Amino acid sequence: MKRFFSKHGLLLLAAITTVMVIMCIIAAVSSGTPFLRNAAGMIASPFRAAGSAVAGWAADVEAHFDDVEMLQGENDELRRYVAELEEQLRQAQTAMEENERLREALGLKNEYPDYELTEAAVTERSVSNWYSELTLNRGTKQGVEIGQCVTDEYGNLVGVITDAGYNWSRVTTLLDTDSAIGATVFRTGDVAVAEGRLDLMEDGCLALNYLTDPDSLIVGDQVVTSGLGGYLPGGLVIGAVREVRIDDGGVNRYAVVKAKVTPKELVQVFVIRDFDGEQ
Repeated sequence: MKRFFSKHGLLLLAAITTVMVIMCIIAAVSSGTPFLRNAAGMIASPFRAAGSAVAGWAADVEAHFDDVEMLQGENDELRRYVAELEEQLRQAQTAMEENERLREALGLKNEYPDYELTEAAVTERSVSNWYSELTLNRGTKQGVEIGQCVTDEYGNLVGVITDAGYNWSRVTTLLDTDSAIGATVFRTGDVAVAEGRLDLMEDGCLALNYLTDPDSLIVGDQVVTSGLGGYLPGGLVIGAVREVRIDDGGVNRYAVVKAKVTPKELVQVFVIRDFDGEQ
């Protein structure tokens, strides 16, 4: 409304002033003879109508802009309401995902009753083309120590604890170039070493080296931890075979394994502090 009058206010004021001046002249003339009054009435009639129309038009314009301002206010209120609903939906989705993780964690504990597990949240991700590490909110205070392995809520291997403080710890994931884990091809029983490689990290893959018979592998073969030496529990899923390659020297053959876990997507993990009664 204010914008309308700032733009058209002078024209409207001029029109109203003109009508008022003419009305004043007519009023003065109409005080004379009947003939003059009659003539003045005839002359004044269209101006009275014009004045009434201008007043009605101005009232309609004002009502229109009042409606527009009211609709704008209602629109702002609706936007705030939609934003509140979206936030409630986000919180509900987060709660559903948390409940799902807790249900899977309960299944993990039931499947591996001999494991002593400590739940931990991922507080920082250092994942790039060069290294892959996670920082957790559990440390020596909760019994977390260097060398312990870490899984997701499904029991898939994430990596190994390589540093620990009082209330934090750091996980070197199995994709990191410093990672080397004893592995077994579940179908064939072939023992190998799963190692992180720089050229595979970006695709979420690692290399399976020192295979006895690479030709026996098929795409999709499941690779798990071997458990040899008691360093890590056996049977934790590492990933699945994607293909078999020959190294740059053209001599050694290795399998490319797609890791089951995507470190950059993890929000909750489990540290296996003890398994089968061994520390």
